[in-house]
Amino acid sequence: MRMIFVNLPVKSVTASRDFFGALGFTFNEQFCSADTACMVIEENIFAMLLEHHRFKDFVTGDIADAHKTTEVLTCLSASSRAEVDDLLSKALAAGAKPWKPNTDMGPMYGCSFQDLDGHVWELMYMDQAAMAEGAAPQAADA
Repeated sequence: MRMIFVNLPVKSVTASRDFFGALGFTFNEQFCSADTACMVIEENIFAMLLEHHRFKDFVTGDIADAHKTTEVLTCLSASSRAEVDDLLSKALAAGAKPWKPNTDMGPMYGCSFQDLDGHVWELMYMDQAAMAEGAAPQAADA
């Protein structure tokens, strides 16, 4: 069984736990400490939220300032357009900043935001039935 651990530097594990908890995520306490939180995204997918001093134990060089440059895009699937909108609303209410305008490409619909530390999170719904019928994603006319 494969697992994925996305490791992200955060200024405050406490603030990050509060933020992602407000979005409905849970944490695997077995892998949490005062400076580390293991956020459960799915059964085998986790985000390790590591305070800067702890994150530096795993990298060489500087930590990117995600408020100034985009170091990664983390995209999570959603089960519906409504879930995309709901999670975006929760994120903004918990202190996130909008990142790019919502996208509506027919069978694909999504949004994005920056978390408290500037990391970009995308939420995307894909209508699998429409995709199977051959509906290609189309950019909305501006």
